[in-house]
Formats: sequence, C-alpha cells, structure tokens
Amino acid sequence: MVLCERQRMGTIDFTVTHHFDAPASAVWSELVDWPAHGKWIPATRVVVDPGDPQAVGTTLTGYTGYGPLTLVDRMRIAELTWDDGDGTGYCEVEKLGPVLQGKAGFHVLTDGAGSRVEWFETVTVKFLPGLLDPIVTKLSAQGFSFGMKRLAKVIAKKGIGPATTTA
Repeated sequence: MVLCERQRMGTIDFTVTHHFDAPASAVWSELVDWPAHGKWIPATRVVVDPGDPQAVGTTLTGYTGYGPLTLVDRMRIAELTWDDGDGTGYCEVEKLGPVLQGKAGFHVLTDGAGSRVEWFETVTVKFLPGLLDPIVTKLSAQGFSFGMKRLAKVIAKKGIGPATTTA
C-alpha cells in the first residue's frame, strides 16, 4: 500500500532567480502582500486567514486555475524575516495539502542599485506520476519566471525604480 502511494506522488524542486530594478524593500513589500499575488501570478488568488498576514503561523490559501480545474494550495508561514540594515528578507511557507506538500519561499537580496529574488519550491504533488516530474518541474519554474517578470512590471507601474544613494 505504501509503495503504491509513493508511485502517485511526484516531486517538484526548482529555484528561479530574477533581478529587479527596484529596491529590495519595495520587492519585499509586494511579495508579502499575499492577496496581491493575483496581480502577477496568472489565474491565481490568495486568501489569508484572519489574523496578522505577516506573522509566523498565519495560514493562507492560494487558488490557481479556473472552475473545477483549480488547484487549492494551503500554506502556513514558517519563517518571515526582513532586515532593514542589510536590505534582505527571507520567507518560507509550509505547503499543507491537499495536493501540494513541502515548502516554498523566497529570499530577497539587495543587488547593486536593484534587488534579486530567489524563489524556491520543493514539494510533492499528490497523484502526479513520478515520470512527469521533469516536465512539471520545468513548467512550474517557467511559470514562476513569468510571474517574476510580471511582478517587475507591477512594481515599475508604481514608479519604483532602482535604489539611489545620496552622498
């Protein structure tokens, strides 16, 4: 029985890195605005359960897709830290099922006059045959790469550009 269950769980593991022409703090603010993820992740809406949306332990649910083809992605914030001094932030969420289980998150770093985001996902996918792992991993990484490009446009539309320093 356990062997059959393992065969029905695919594994998705990828990291996507994207450079932004905006300060790390501005990118961080957009990334931790959970309901706003729908602006840059296609066909997605995120609902945060009551409470502080940026507190460890907070649960949220992402819905990606349309109608009966919607993936329900329940998550709990496991770590959420921002350091003003370094201009860096780290977020990790636990994927709680019912389909995706594992972890995902992002690291935001100052990178020259802009910033860099490293988005990662390491999840098992219920009912996905392992044979499809490489294909679904590649499609997932491409989807998040596309999302990062859309996020850059969202930030640019707000008039937020590269960080500047004053002497």
